[in-house]
Amino acid sequence: QVQLVESGGGLVQAGGSLRLSCAASGFTLYTYVMSWCRQAPGKERELVATITNNGGSVIYADSVKGRFTISRDNVKNTVYLQMDSLRPKDPAVYYCNRRRSIWGPPVGSWGQGNRVTVSS
Repeated sequence: QVQLVESGGGLVQAGGSLRLSCAASGFTLYTYVMSWCRQAPGKERELVATITNNGGSVIYADSVKGRFTISRDNVKNTVYLQMDSLRPKDPAVYYCNRRRSIWGPPVGSWGQGNRVTVSS
């Protein structure tokens, strides 16, 4: 059974940092491109960051470029999102998902997400 379990969210002050983790099971992580998306209340889901199978290439949304870093550990079956310099516009539920290609749509089921709250 495919599972994606996000963790590491919480409350942080503006300017602070959080590290999200996505533990993957039920499939071979290396065979997929992985992404982080977020959805704030009343807003559309936003693609935040994407990393290729071996971590050789990454893509970031302009809104997080220079502040967020996506990484992966294929041995530990885990994908990470290091979030620094958090801003009041960053609060959302953050989800990880898998893709067959860097520009392709998400495939399969999603995790339940992890909430990030930023206090000003």
